[in-house]
Amino acid sequence: MPERTDALVIGAGLAGLVAACEIADRGTPVVLIDQEGEQSLGGQAFWSLGGLFMVDTPEQRRLGIRDSHDLALSDWLGSAGFDRPEDLWPRRVAEAYLDFACGEMRAWLHGLGMRWFPVVGWAERGGGLASGHGNSVPRFHITWGTGPGVVEPFEKRLREHLAAGRVDYRPRHRVSSLKVGDGRAHAVAGEVLAVSGEPRGRSTSRDVVGDFAIEAGAVVIASGGIGGNHALVRRNWPVERLGPAPNSMISGVPAHVDGRMIEIAEAAGCAVINRDRMWHYTEGLRNHDPIWPMHGIRILPGPSSLWFDAFGKRMEAPAMPGFDTMATLKRILATGRDHSWFVLTQSIIEREFALSGSEQNPDMTGKSWRDVICSRRGRGAPPPVEAFKARGADFVVADRLEDLVAGMNALVGEDLLSFDCLRAEIVARDLQIANPFAKDAQVTAIRGARRYLGDRLVRTAKPHRILDPAHGPLIAVRLNILTRKTLGGIHTDLDARVLDASGRPIEGLYAVGEAAGFGGGGYHGYNALEGTFLGGCLFSGRAAGRHAARAR
Repeated sequence: MPERTDALVIGAGLAGLVAACEIADRGTPVVLIDQEGEQSLGGQAFWSLGGLFMVDTPEQRRLGIRDSHDLALSDWLGSAGFDRPEDLWPRRVAEAYLDFACGEMRAWLHGLGMRWFPVVGWAERGGGLASGHGNSVPRFHITWGTGPGVVEPFEKRLREHLAAGRVDYRPRHRVSSLKVGDGRAHAVAGEVLAVSGEPRGRSTSRDVVGDFAIEAGAVVIASGGIGGNHALVRRNWPVERLGPAPNSMISGVPAHVDGRMIEIAEAAGCAVINRDRMWHYTEGLRNHDPIWPMHGIRILPGPSSLWFDAFGKRMEAPAMPGFDTMATLKRILATGRDHSWFVLTQSIIEREFALSGSEQNPDMTGKSWRDVICSRRGRGAPPPVEAFKARGADFVVADRLEDLVAGMNALVGEDLLSFDCLRAEIVARDLQIANPFAKDAQVTAIRGARRYLGDRLVRTAKPHRILDPAHGPLIAVRLNILTRKTLGGIHTDLDARVLDASGRPIEGLYAVGEAAGFGGGGYHGYNALEGTFLGGCLFSGRAAGRHAARAR
């Protein structure tokens, strides 16, 4: 006979932690299960940079940023491009999240002890039209402590509930079936996996040592997305919109982020929508010290690196560093190759290169202001960036452009790049640096970025000629497609209740975080504005936990 509990949460990532804490806060007993071990508590949020999309905050106002609900809504809708009948709930969830991001979000998180780096980042700057994709102003608030700093207050609350007996946490429990009938969720069943001592992020054993079955009054699916399952990514790839799926990709998430629970939910009668919407980065590096299979790290670039496709043609706006991820992805894939190149100088890498992830930002993860100042305002690039430059498989460094191009061709094993063509592109760009009336869109963008105090202080190099030896050596970086986020998923309403194929809520069943496209079955639409992934986990987990506790 299955055991019985009031509430069950499947997945101990950020969204699952928030949901479990919200339920337990209201006195309802919760069982929390996850296929990974306790070392993976917090899921993908732990590995993140901790960026949160918030609107009209004190951090923005101190930097002279004028933001508003109306501006944020315009940016979101222009980016999302909602155009399907099933986008009704995703759009409503997006609008509700913006109300949250403009309202109580910061105060709620601040009350839990979270703080933010004083320089607000300007991510996804857009595709060129006010009505189109992109952030009109900086909104990317990096949590002090990065991803672990986001997880910390919820893990602390969870452990308090564990000590009080309100939460029963069971790692290494993998769900294999979900029972739904008569319009409500009844139970889950699955396997108990062998205990694994592998460190967080590494692949773990799938040896089965037992089974389980649990009936629950409320079930919350918080199992994550599909980014670690390249076969499923390719199966869902939007060929008509982006072109053929890449032959070669690297992974921004561990292998256990496999989409398995989404398929189990669909088999049980839950609606899954927008499965062709996904978010993959174009600035991926092969990790020189990998943790999970095909482990990739994303460069968070400033605006000055020159971006070339695999054949050495400079990419045109909006395919510029930090501006429009999806347009750039489409542009790269149109070449028939999976890689592209940054060409830059030592002066640019020192000021403009940051790497995504908590482990690549030990200064901010460790909450050390001294280390931040020494790392980001001292001589040289931050140590993790210099480590990639020295040991990464994707870097070429040379004093002369001839040697740089030869090294780039050697790295890919084909003479795809012409020295004369690459030099002509760089010289033409360099001529625009001394021209106050520059026609080059990227040069104009650099000058615009430096009008923002935050970029001028820590994220944008002083404009200079790429071929000026005073700023050398020259650096080329081969960029790979990096899998990351699932923008579609289980269809839900504003309370995170799962909907069936006819659009009716399934009683007692909820889905949150990436499993639900971060809310509604895809509240980003076609494009993300960044900081909205963790934000969606917080928002949807909170909504599900509060509704599930009230419904009991």
